[in-house]
Amino acid sequence: MASEKVEAVIASIEALNVLELVELKKELESRWGVTAAAPVMPMGGMVMPAAAAAPAAGDGAAAAAPAVEEKTEFDVILSAVGPNKIQVIKAVRELTNLGLKEAKDLVEGAPKPVKEGVSKEEAEAAKAKLVEAGATVEVK
Repeated sequence: MASEKVEAVIASIEALNVLELVELKKELESRWGVTAAAPVMPMGGMVMPAAAAAPAAGDGAAAAAPAVEEKTEFDVILSAVGPNKIQVIKAVRELTNLGLKEAKDLVEGAPKPVKEGVSKEEAEAAKAKLVEAGATVEVK
């Protein structure tokens, strides 16, 4: 069990509303010089600290600017449904193999990712199918 001080801090945090939690996060970031960012997930699936993920400089020389890598994985994001909601739901079902309820929930919750981590060709094909159905889509 946690100490009384820790329990008191937890109780105080639990009493905060969402806006106060955001303010607390920003204040902690600025005071301690940290960020509340998600961990970096490289291709191997192991979590690496940001410092380990950055390239190291050799022999004390200044680090060269990292080479720009071509993006190989893309996310298809449904931005807006448009007037043909039923057609968009059908397109989402074809692209994702989701059931009717799941596809409807995804469409109604836009903006949401429809496909994540797909090739450029697959992302463009999915975008074309959704745009044809009347949706607004972006590929990231």
